[in-house]
Amino acid sequence: MNCRHCGATLQLPFLDLGSAPPSNAYLTSESLQAPELWFPLRVMVCEQCWLVQTEDFSRADALFAADYAYFSSFSDTWLEHARQYVQTMISRFTLNTHSKVIEVAANDGYLLQYVQQAGIPCLGIEPTSGTAQAARAKGLTIIEEFFGEQLAQTLAADGQSVDLMTANNVLAHVPEINDFVKGFTTLLKPQGVATFEFPHLLRLVQENQFDTVYHEHYSYLSLLTVEAIFSSQGLHIFDVEQLPTHGGSLRVYAQRADLGRHERTKRVAKVLTEEMTAGMTGTAFYTGLQGRAEQVKNDLLLFLLEAKQQGLAVAAYGAAAKGNTLLNFAGVRPDLLPYVVDRNPAKQGKFMPGSRIPIVDEAHLQRNRPDRILILPWNLGDEVMKQLEYIREWGGQFVTAVPGLEIH
Repeated sequence: MNCRHCGATLQLPFLDLGSAPPSNAYLTSESLQAPELWFPLRVMVCEQCWLVQTEDFSRADALFAADYAYFSSFSDTWLEHARQYVQTMISRFTLNTHSKVIEVAANDGYLLQYVQQAGIPCLGIEPTSGTAQAARAKGLTIIEEFFGEQLAQTLAADGQSVDLMTANNVLAHVPEINDFVKGFTTLLKPQGVATFEFPHLLRLVQENQFDTVYHEHYSYLSLLTVEAIFSSQGLHIFDVEQLPTHGGSLRVYAQRADLGRHERTKRVAKVLTEEMTAGMTGTAFYTGLQGRAEQVKNDLLLFLLEAKQQGLAVAAYGAAAKGNTLLNFAGVRPDLLPYVVDRNPAKQGKFMPGSRIPIVDEAHLQRNRPDRILILPWNLGDEVMKQLEYIREWGGQFVTAVPGLEIH
């Protein structure tokens, strides 16, 4: 396999989680009766540009299908993050009713609803029909396609050039990353700005966040690598913020390299220096994650087995993609974890891919009163523990497995 960005041959392994089905391919009662498609889940490192990337086994249109079940609006924390982002962008870049905003991977309209409320013309691009339909129900205009250079040229020719493009948690999801980034250069107005948010590879490695590896994530990104990719496609990074979201993310600000007017902030150099100091341009940085992932797997299995022997009832909360990675890597099945609670009605009544654990609504907790609740989306742990605080009334406790097993 060759690198998706620079074409170099990939030889350095990063992580091998065996095999797993697509992490958002939730099963119905009918599909339980059919074979399930699993793909190897191996990640490699390019030693030329340091892009960390999955091996190619499945196409994007197979992963982001019509029944794609991730809806951003079911997290209050994420909604507040989006609202604050919109307020900040309006203020910083003086957006108004004469501006134009496009969000790539608009999902269910979780962010553009705040742009619309501010009276700013906006457009969403979202390839999955279920989430696109939810966004349209909010009154938003959605183009139901995958974004890339071809769509950008079509929109630009139609007079749709924009002042602000936003792409939250999508840069890691695209197989043709060069073509995707080139589309932003094409569609931005001469003085336009694009922002990208993505989990920071440095945090993934340092904090053992291996469960954020799944098939929908084609790339795992550092600022060093993103700068190289952007430069090759005519974008210039002028600012970066370090965010707490998704266990530690970067928000990168970019402009057209030929016409952009924003001066580069000191924060860019600070993050680049942090990555260099951590050794992200050397092979040693990428070689220790496998053993730490296996330790989490072993600790989780030991916890579940001991809980069963002691007669403790264990449930899970949050049918998240990262949870599917963890459960399938550990080989957990309904005998050790009988159900997962989720707020999203699109997931309730279905089954977790691979493990085939039933997904139920929150009423199950009040009825069954489990002794322990394993929080699978650990990045939302504080929100979940606050929401489910009532389990402590019957002596229930919360558990997280990543970065290490902890009982709260």
